[in-house]
Amino acid sequence: MSPDAAESWPHPELIDSFHGRFDFEAPPSPPETPSDAEADALFRTVLGRFASGVTVITAQTAEGPVGMTCQSFSSVSLRPPLILFAPTKSSRAWARIRRAGHFSVNILAAGQEAVSNQFASRAADKYADISWTPSPHHGDPHLSGAIGYLDCAVHSVHEEGDHYLVVGRVLDLEEGAATEPLLFFRSGYRELG
Repeated sequence: MSPDAAESWPHPELIDSFHGRFDFEAPPSPPETPSDAEADALFRTVLGRFASGVTVITAQTAEGPVGMTCQSFSSVSLRPPLILFAPTKSSRAWARIRRAGHFSVNILAAGQEAVSNQFASRAADKYADISWTPSPHHGDPHLSGAIGYLDCAVHSVHEEGDHYLVVGRVLDLEEGAATEPLLFFRSGYRELG
């Protein structure tokens, strides 16, 4: 090879751009991803830091009254008046409420932890020792001692993940005698104060 051949070669950066660099080191390992169980636990922990009120969704059905505790509740619209709650797809109570086509939202008051627990259980008779009166529209149960009631018709239902998003059209509403809410925060009940 002639001594001046190196001067006519392309610049090393141009050669690298065509051929790439040849580093024979192992590529860095991808970061470890948490298992599904760890990811689920973290999801619950972080969302548990969002304090929410506690409701019991009730309905009068052909088989009798039904109810379920629900934290996933929110207002949606003022005009028309719409609310939303999110039952799990496996909820037996929701299946009966959906067939009825109407329901009442009972906003629980401070001190109603036992009511919340009873309606969250799989008890055969969730209304045992629970005092209630029928709503004016469809006879849906208004649980005694709640701080508020919303009587609703099922407006629309949307499937999302392992839950339904149920939008209810508010037909009537009423304030209860109690004024302090029952709250849920970091996997436990709380009260204001």
